[in-house]
Amino acid sequence: MSADGAPINLRPASVWPDEDADIANWTDQYFLRTKQAVERFGDTQVTYAVFMRRPVVSAPRLALNWLEAVGLRRGSAFKVDLRHQEGRWVGAGEPIMYVTGSLLHLADLETLLLQKLGPPCVAAYNAYSMCADLPQVAFLAMDARHCAGTEMAEIMAYAAAVGSARAKRKVGAAGFIGNATHATAHYFGRELGLGTMPHALIGYAGSTLRAAEMFDTCYPDEDMTVLVDYFAREVTDALTVCRRFAKRATGGRLSIRLDTPGSRFIEGLDPPASYEVLERNSHAAVRGYRTETELRYLVGPGVSAAAIWSLREALDAEGFDRVKIIASSGFGPAKCKLMAEANAPIDVIGTGSYLPEIWSETYATADIVEYDGEPRVKVGREFLLRDT
Repeated sequence: MSADGAPINLRPASVWPDEDADIANWTDQYFLRTKQAVERFGDTQVTYAVFMRRPVVSAPRLALNWLEAVGLRRGSAFKVDLRHQEGRWVGAGEPIMYVTGSLLHLADLETLLLQKLGPPCVAAYNAYSMCADLPQVAFLAMDARHCAGTEMAEIMAYAAAVGSARAKRKVGAAGFIGNATHATAHYFGRELGLGTMPHALIGYAGSTLRAAEMFDTCYPDEDMTVLVDYFAREVTDALTVCRRFAKRATGGRLSIRLDTPGSRFIEGLDPPASYEVLERNSHAAVRGYRTETELRYLVGPGVSAAAIWSLREALDAEGFDRVKIIASSGFGPAKCKLMAEANAPIDVIGTGSYLPEIWSETYATADIVEYDGEPRVKVGREFLLRDT
């Protein structure tokens, strides 16, 4: 049971079509016509090469689980030659896998298979890059509300877990420690989603402090994270909450979350003051050439490196050095890289921005490269032919 008494469903929330009628409704028409032609003129054994046009991190589990389920339902075994195991780097144009089986039973599966493979591979790549650039920072997946339905939410949670695992293995990163929803928490080794309060609770309470008091009353034994940007008093409200909950603060059970919108600076900062903060704490970050986007991440409005350093200074000055800072708002690969260069004192990043930004990059592609064991592929795709 969850904290509010609701039953927890650890099974995927999405419906993945695995019956013939559903597959027919969701696949491309020309694959259905190919299936009908093969049924009339005779089946053949084929091998598909499945690849992507950009570097990715292999995240094939959901696609392969679905393919296996369809094969079992149809009584037709598919042989998979997985060339890049889950979590491994895949170069542009390199086949992630070869799938061999009956053309009659594979022809209509291509569309759905590719849908389930491309997006998680790109998202896993992004998640890995972010975790590797900030190995001392823990990440929380907050992508669910940015996803187009529950199937995508499941795919993206899985992808974050795959990218995180690679970063832990390669650079000893803290990686993703959990996510925001119960349904996909199992990908992070958890039973429940993580999170404390949204802006809605603070608006309801009427003050940041009162929202913290409400949370403390309802969940006295849980660690507390307090949003402090609602009233544009990030520093004042953070210190007010720390003083009120001094025991939590000194015991390391209180976190302050910065989610300031990009339309304004946090309390006490403007462009000159932002430069001054970074000069004190990470002067090399603002020396030399920076693009406009990089400068925004470092000294601009919203949750910049300067904003995070400014809050850290204020907390430490009052002895609240054990209070953690959680940063959110637009933390994708590029922003994380700049935060690393600025040595921003972030303990946790809440992010949904590892989701692929350019959706066309997520397009996986498949081509048949063997017919009854004979190599054959359309001209221009010879690089896909399998080396034995």
